[in-house]
Amino acid sequence: MDSASFLRVDRVEVGYGRTTVLDGLSLSVAKGEFVALLGSSGCGKTTLLRTIAGFASPRSGTVSLAGEDITALSPDRRGMALVFQSYALWPHMSVAANIGYGLKLRRLARAEIARRVADVMAMLGLDGLGERRPSELSGGQRQRVALGRALAVSPEILLLDEPLSNLDARVRLSVRQEIRQLQKRLGITAVHVTHDREEAMVMADRIVILDRGRIAQQGTPEAVYNRPASAFVAAFMGAENVLPLTVAVTGERITVAAGAANAAAVLPRDGRPLASGPVEARFRAEAARLEAGRAAPCEGFADFFGTVRGVSYPGGLWRHVVSIGERDILVDAAAATPPGTAVTVRVPAEHLFLFGPAPEPALPHSRPPAPSSGRAG
Repeated sequence: MDSASFLRVDRVEVGYGRTTVLDGLSLSVAKGEFVALLGSSGCGKTTLLRTIAGFASPRSGTVSLAGEDITALSPDRRGMALVFQSYALWPHMSVAANIGYGLKLRRLARAEIARRVADVMAMLGLDGLGERRPSELSGGQRQRVALGRALAVSPEILLLDEPLSNLDARVRLSVRQEIRQLQKRLGITAVHVTHDREEAMVMADRIVILDRGRIAQQGTPEAVYNRPASAFVAAFMGAENVLPLTVAVTGERITVAAGAANAAAVLPRDGRPLASGPVEARFRAEAARLEAGRAAPCEGFADFFGTVRGVSYPGGLWRHVVSIGERDILVDAAAATPPGTAVTVRVPAEHLFLFGPAPEPALPHSRPPAPSSGRAG
């Protein structure tokens, strides 16, 4: 068996009624790898997790684990454990009973259950809380109990369905680090669903971005962040500033034509699959520099001309709303520039993402109606 295919989803199609949610999707996960499924609501990430877990049945395609086809196996026979967003703890049971619940279902001896529960509680910092009920715990503690219940059964794969979304920001930061450190220490294979870009970046070995039931891009956090493959991925990874440009592509050079709101520039092609003509330029607020007036041209930068319309302080940096042509963009800077100031927004070539015209949007994917039998119903 290929070590990169410990868990394999092969050309899976999943739908509800006539609507297709996963559209021939394939994904491989290596043993011990932490993969984050990232995407907006409705992209199919939770359906993919449920299909891996066995709670959703594919219309076609297969799911395999360690080379064995498990597509038809029930969830309890897959060697996986799922941690839910809602914790899903039994309110009438103690912490110890909740953690040991899966072991009790497997009919382990009482002494063995007690030993494993004690080990898990010690590992998760829950010592002394064994007799408490979930209602007597904080949100972070309840999440650790849910995680402990999953780990107690020694799963081959840990599935995480937005387990941190119910926690407040401070607790979420600490718990996600704990989960990541624990996953590394135990060598567990993990698949984590989230809509939080930062959470995926800091926790995962690999990010898989889904869009309308297909994989839009996958790779290391650094690769997906710095080399988005499409305008959709760039926007999802924070490059929400959008400005139009016209370019001429010659060999390894991209020549940007001067426009009413931008200077001429020559940029390296850097492997970008572009053709000459109109393009969409995207960049992040923190990637640009703000200079008063019209700055002198500088090699390796794209310059846009605009006017500051507003300034705010979200913390750490000053955020500027800059009007460029008919569009407003955001630029972060260490110092505030007053509204009304004419400025140059300067973007380094490596942080400027260029994309050709978007393809025509596909029609919603649905199954055709069944042919008529010719008989009255």
